[in-house]
Amino acid sequence: MDKLDLKDPVFATYVIAATIMILKAVSMSWLTVLRMTQEKGGFRSPEDLRKTRLNPEPNPKQLEPNERVERIRRILLNDVENLPFFLVAGFLFVLTEPSLLLARLLFYGYVISRLLHFAAYFTAQTHDTRATFWTIGSLILIFMTCRTLVAALGW
Repeated sequence: MDKLDLKDPVFATYVIAATIMILKAVSMSWLTVLRMTQEKGGFRSPEDLRKTRLNPEPNPKQLEPNERVERIRRILLNDVENLPFFLVAGFLFVLTEPSLLLARLLFYGYVISRLLHFAAYFTAQTHDTRATFWTIGSLILIFMTCRTLVAALGW
């Protein structure tokens, strides 16, 4: 099983891309908390209205949706909807022993497409812009998955 060794450049490329995507997704939770703190709102749970050091002046309006907080939540939800597919498809793709060039193009292409999607979403670009970056990542996933299926079927 030397394919699953960090000395294998294809597997190492996957690990780098997967790690970046995981860190990006986890950072969205931190960014959500930061936004809630900045906005002093966008909270979801009634207990968030208790007076604390971080919320010295609770107000029922803090439970109302806040667009700046919700935007980050939508970005996180999009990551949660897409990242597991990349993690699984990328791992299975490594097992097909692709060339290093192809692996880098696909794995790093996916990462770049997701980072551009984040930037477009974060800066409130049009749906067309976001969809373009999402589509690039989606097509990469479809390619990797189909190539993996073909390899598994022995075609």
